[in-house]
Amino acid sequence: MIDFPKRHRVPYEGRFSVSSLSCEPPKGTPSKDTLEEELADLVDRLDKLQQRLFADERFALLTVFQALDAAGKDSTIRKVFSGVNPAGFRVHAFGRPSELELRHDFLQRVTVRLPERGKIGVFNRSHYEEVLVVRVHPEYLDAQHLPDVDLQRIWSDRFEAIRNFEEYLANNGTVILKFWLNVSREEQKKRLISRIQEDDKNWKFRFGDLDDRARWDDFQSAYEDMLHETSRPFAPWYAIPADSKPYMRVAVARTIVEALESIDPKFPKLGAAERRELKEGLSRLERE
Repeated sequence: MIDFPKRHRVPYEGRFSVSSLSCEPPKGTPSKDTLEEELADLVDRLDKLQQRLFADERFALLTVFQALDAAGKDSTIRKVFSGVNPAGFRVHAFGRPSELELRHDFLQRVTVRLPERGKIGVFNRSHYEEVLVVRVHPEYLDAQHLPDVDLQRIWSDRFEAIRNFEEYLANNGTVILKFWLNVSREEQKKRLISRIQEDDKNWKFRFGDLDDRARWDDFQSAYEDMLHETSRPFAPWYAIPADSKPYMRVAVARTIVEALESIDPKFPKLGAAERRELKEGLSRLERE
């Protein structure tokens, strides 16, 4: 069995190149049918773990998804979390900041959407846009009303702010898992073409995606710095090969399931008073 979390976890120390991180599944990967069967099992396990997480109320789970266009964020989120109870689950897709959000610090808009204890939160894009898209397009800083902008320091300052922010969350019971869906340039091209040629995918195509694609090397460099600067034991990054969607979904699902199993959320143990209430409740119902 492939150890998905260990294989794809980004190192906490030392430099590495994103070019060394594979976009393809490793050798020995099971067939598509086998992967789909495994995903179904993981979805069921995640459902049961969510029930315990919800009842336990000591931990929250925050999953962050970052990727270039057409990597498969939406479909992965939809498939992996297909079995969870919506009452304890929420997805936030972060697009361009609003005028109000631009008048706050860059972490404000994600802070107000964090999952509470007992809940699962999914960020489809996140605060990391501020060290990715904004880094590739520093002209976006003009709209952020910052008092001073030092391009030699702002990125290192933001990395430090993110590390401190995520460590604070982890210390207060939030389990943080961050997924970079690593799609190759060739596979992205195929998927963008399909968005143009297939009628039911036309709505997904955005002409600006081609402008971002033209800055491929700049984005890869930004991702490399982001992964190096913000993958930590309390908030690890996982670089998931995204050229195979079945493999990608299983790798993400197994990482989440194993993380929740490691904290082992429990159903609350009832005290003597609660057990008496159960007994009395059963007795009253039986007398009806």
